[in-house]
Amino acid sequence: MPTNERGTTRSSAARRATVLIREFVEVSEEFEAHVGRELTVNPTDLQAMELLIMNGPLSPTVLAHRLSISTAAVTSVVDRLVALGHVRRTEHPTDRRGILVVPSPASVGLAKAILTPMITGIDAVLDEFSAAEQAVVTSYLERVLEVYRAHLPSK
Repeated sequence: MPTNERGTTRSSAARRATVLIREFVEVSEEFEAHVGRELTVNPTDLQAMELLIMNGPLSPTVLAHRLSISTAAVTSVVDRLVALGHVRRTEHPTDRRGILVVPSPASVGLAKAILTPMITGIDAVLDEFSAAEQAVVTSYLERVLEVYRAHLPSK
């Protein structure tokens, strides 16, 4: 049987924590789909909403870049979001030819109403652990993210 750097034996079957990480990713995807249904948007439109909620107003060009889609495609995304009342277009304050896409307060509120109970619940679970245990959990998750990122293709 193979051994790890600590000299302990590892089986070829996935460890329970590794299986749970995969399950976490799957449930996260399900939750994101739920949020999209609540906001009545498709996955790309939801990504745009997430960017706008997290970053505030963005230009269509910046939004297109961050979504990795064309500016023509982002126009369709913004049109759909405007039609649903999730965003509005406004003049750019420093570029008289430019516009910004601004998330509507009502849509931000709805998204936060969906997300806040889940985030609060996760924090409550973490609060059940000692500071030392929280540090171990945090370290483990940081390292798992490093592994995930290391396996992504370079941009």
